[in-house]
Amino acid sequence: MESTKNTTRSIIEVRNLSMAYDNFVVMEDISFDVKRHEIFFVVGGSGCGKTTLLKHMIGLLKPIQGDILFDGLSILSPNTDEKKRILKKFGVLFQAGALWTSMTLLENIALPLEQYSNLTPNEINEIASVKLSLVGLRGFEDFYPAQLSGGMRKRAGLARAMALDPEILFFDEPSSGLDPVNAKRLDDLIVLLRDSLKTTVVVVSHDLTSIMNIADRIIYLDANTKSISAEGSPKVLAEQSQDPNVRDFFSPRESIKLIN
Repeated sequence: MESTKNTTRSIIEVRNLSMAYDNFVVMEDISFDVKRHEIFFVVGGSGCGKTTLLKHMIGLLKPIQGDILFDGLSILSPNTDEKKRILKKFGVLFQAGALWTSMTLLENIALPLEQYSNLTPNEINEIASVKLSLVGLRGFEDFYPAQLSGGMRKRAGLARAMALDPEILFFDEPSSGLDPVNAKRLDDLIVLLRDSLKTTVVVVSHDLTSIMNIADRIIYLDANTKSISAEGSPKVLAEQSQDPNVRDFFSPRESIKLIN
């Protein structure tokens, strides 16, 4: 596996992970770390297991082998209190935003706070308003998801993911369905949140523009070998990789201006 080194302290450790649906193995015996405060992308061709890996990392699916540690605590722990502490460490923005259509934006963002905090209703509403303001949606508290554009729904989903001030944000194809302008705005917002709130960001994506512009490091999942075939800076891998699949993945970059 190709790699470039980063010695910053890890916040997530994936160890010897194997994933499968029934008898079909998706990935086998993969290991990698996510460093604190970095923007880390999981990339690869269609059907390689990117979203499946994300679902394992956030505890929605259980692996057939291996472990996933958050600051040394296992997401697979049978200890209910320990698992709750882990779950409070991260927020997730799913591909479709996953907002409750029958709730206003304020009610959507308030939901995690109602479930996982002891705050008063007034305190919850105040925090929810602040989160909406952070993503540029001040004044939209009483709007319903159906009244918003796709880009606004993505930002509202991000506000909800941030409700509990997570240390880690997970994104599943955040630019999917967005035009280039709104995709760029979301990328800029991800970088701003990382820089201002010191959040660690994990992104599943096949969007080369986002990968090249905001990723600190990536792993490339290879569906044929069911393994990680490359890891490191996307710009270094785009220019220097000897793996033909990695080269093919980055080959459309001719039309993309790389940021130096």
